[in-house]
Formats: sequence, structure tokens, C-alpha cells
Amino acid sequence: MSAPLWRSAAVLVLAGGLCLAGTGCQPEPAPTPTPTSTPSAAATTAVTQTPTPIETEKPQDALPASCEDAYSAGMLATLTQQIPPLNDPGVTMLSTQNVDLIELLDSGIPTIRCSWGGPSEYGMATNISIIDAGQSQAVLTTLQSTGFACQTYADGWLCSIEERGITFDDQEYSNGEFHYVSDGAWVATSWLNFDATGVTEDIVQHLWG
Repeated sequence: MSAPLWRSAAVLVLAGGLCLAGTGCQPEPAPTPTPTSTPSAAATTAVTQTPTPIETEKPQDALPASCEDAYSAGMLATLTQQIPPLNDPGVTMLSTQNVDLIELLDSGIPTIRCSWGGPSEYGMATNISIIDAGQSQAVLTTLQSTGFACQTYADGWLCSIEERGITFDDQEYSNGEFHYVSDGAWVATSWLNFDATGVTEDIVQHLWG
């Protein structure tokens, strides 16, 4: 199990685009802020015990046909207004900074990626993936063992982590992740300088509610 990357997280901003962990991006040197490890309002109960098996009442084995289909009409309108555009090709932001979870996303599991915002100092990236029960348990165990605060939600678990700091240019920043994991589905969202509260819940309710 790899150590959490949040201990050394920083704002990785280039003149040509935003990158938290993109291939080919050269990150700007950044300080090592002391993480606040402050969970978002969406997940305030830290779970430290060994996770119980995830059970779901309905199959979650179908991906949305497009990113536009992943959100409710209200959430899609809000994101379009607040953090356009959708799927800018210049955004290389990943939906998680955890190397084990990145490896799973890159393993060929069925997934659809949706990003919001252009190459800049703010943005959001989400992967909606179909995984089996064993992979679901592995994701949840990784999240709980690397500082995420988790609570039960819908037919699975909702986990979050957040960090705030100051760059070498004395600019405040915040970043973090939201994850929903159940027996069959995984929604991973990484955000930078944008309040992504409620987005993951909207996806879950819209697709499987």
C-alpha cells in the first residue's frame, strides 16, 4: 500500500495548463504545507476499522453514454455555468492522486472520464468506473488507510479528503478528492480550488438512485 500523496501535494500550474499528476507535466516547486486533513462536510465521520463487505441492492454495471448523461439536469447546468468547459483537451488533471488507485484506473476497467474547467488554477476531474466486489473492497481499504474520512452512503461508502496551503507565490490553494465506492461502481473525483461538494452525490443519485 503506498503512502498518501497529500503530505506533499501542491498546486501544479503551468502557463500551458493545469496538472496535478499528468504525464509530461513539469510541476512547479512547492512548499510542504502541513495538511489539515479536514474532511469536507459531505463526509465527517472518519472510519478506521476494517471495512465490512460492501453490499448493494441493485446492479451498478452500466456507464453513462456521455459525460452529459452523468449528471442531473440541474447539476449539469450549474457546472456549465460555474466551471466551463466540459472535457477541455488541455486539462490533464487526474481523478485521484493515489498511485494504487491510479494503477487500477489504468488497468482497463470500464470507465468514463469527465473534466471541468480549462487549463488554469482550478478544475475538477471525475472517473466513473465499473469494478467488481474485490476491487471495490480494495479501493475502500486504500481510502481508509490513507487518511480519507468515510461514511456509508446509498449502497456504498462516500469518502473525502482535503488539503489547504500556500504556494511559493503566496497564493492560497485548496485541493482534495471525493470517492463513492460500492459493489459494482466507483466514482473518483479530484478538485482544485473549486467547491466540488455535492457533485459525487448527484452522480450517484442520477445514475443509480
